[in-house]
Amino acid sequence: MSSTSDKYRRIACTGLALAPVVALAACGSGGGTDASAEAGSGKGTISVWAHQGQKNEAAALQNAVKAFNSSQSAVKVDLKLIPEADYTKTITATSASELPDVMEFDGPTMANFVYNKKLAPIDTYVSAKTMANATDASKAQGEVDGKHYGLGMFDSGLGVYGNKKLLDAAGVKYPTGLSDDWTAAQFTAALKALKAKDSDGKTLDLQETGGYANEWGTYGFAPIVWSAGGSLIKDGKAEGALDTPAVASAMKTFQSWKTYVDPNTDGNAFAKGRVALSWVGHWMYPAYSEALGNDLVVLPLPDFGNGPKTGQGSWAWGIGADSKNAKAAGTFIDTLLDDTNVSAMTTANGAVPATRTALAKSSLYKQGGPLQLYADQLAKPCGDTDITKSCVAVTRPVTAGYPVITSKFSEAVNSIYGGADPKSALEKAARAIDQDFSDNAGYKIP
Repeated sequence: MSSTSDKYRRIACTGLALAPVVALAACGSGGGTDASAEAGSGKGTISVWAHQGQKNEAAALQNAVKAFNSSQSAVKVDLKLIPEADYTKTITATSASELPDVMEFDGPTMANFVYNKKLAPIDTYVSAKTMANATDASKAQGEVDGKHYGLGMFDSGLGVYGNKKLLDAAGVKYPTGLSDDWTAAQFTAALKALKAKDSDGKTLDLQETGGYANEWGTYGFAPIVWSAGGSLIKDGKAEGALDTPAVASAMKTFQSWKTYVDPNTDGNAFAKGRVALSWVGHWMYPAYSEALGNDLVVLPLPDFGNGPKTGQGSWAWGIGADSKNAKAAGTFIDTLLDDTNVSAMTTANGAVPATRTALAKSSLYKQGGPLQLYADQLAKPCGDTDITKSCVAVTRPVTAGYPVITSKFSEAVNSIYGGADPKSALEKAARAIDQDFSDNAGYKIP
């Protein structure tokens, strides 16, 4: 897989092209009463917007719409696909009155759309069965103040892929699952042992080709903050959560790994066996499994003291705040989230099913499947606030201020990786985040 397509998969699977999301914070009025769509008759034509991602994803969605339209006559879906690079910008620039009845959105953008009254709660309009079948992690991503504004067909996760042949040759013992994860010190020791057996001393891939001042910087390495017992923001403040001594120490360890990192300019450092370890997500499994076969192992991220952590969240579906036919919109979302459509979509894009029943049936993610680790992680959700040692999958902060959080944190990650003092970089990011929240009254959603 080329580095260009590698970058594309990162954005597609973890969400958020950074430029559009930063623009969100300044858009819309915010702060008014909660938006509420009109139920309508439950019949007629509804408009649906979705991002046009990879070809297989688009085909799966188009097939779902075609099947829905032909299966009954009460509701007709009019689907509009918008190029992924323009999608979030398009929603941001469109007034609520001109948005569709149903729209897809990238998970971390949701709170900002709620704040700017572009999404309505879906609890009344999707069935109780659909809500109960959604995984806890998916529901956590879509919830604001006890109301759900979105549910996804699929989810995401991070891990460390390992080359068993190279690990064994270096005498490195590696985890078999969450119960025996590496500590950060053990991970560093593994890198040192692998370096001794490596011709150029480069034993790790951190997907560094695009730099880290972007959403990959946040999605990929916020787990270090969480695993060190910190948060990107807590109780509306980054100071004292993001810039603690434990987090600074953990980021210092991250910085020390650079000497072991292959720049991976061709996107094939792991697949071609140049490195033994690759820190990335579920989306690289198809390419890695094809290249390594039985030598591929899937490991959790290392533990910095508060247990191993992973990011989660991806694209989700919601109802436009000005919809006049939310009942019909809910019927369509119910259908999108049935086993047939979720299985078809996750087969197309390789992502983790975000419903309980589809997850249990998945050949990749079911118990005993090659990617069971990702399902195990998502089965222990933290939400975005209660990040304890016993949970694993953390939702990126559900706040309208997320664009600033991810911008400032990813800038800090990038500068730390480049040699900056971790404590100073984190303090700078925390101050900038807190100033923005202060300027915007904490982005409180009434």
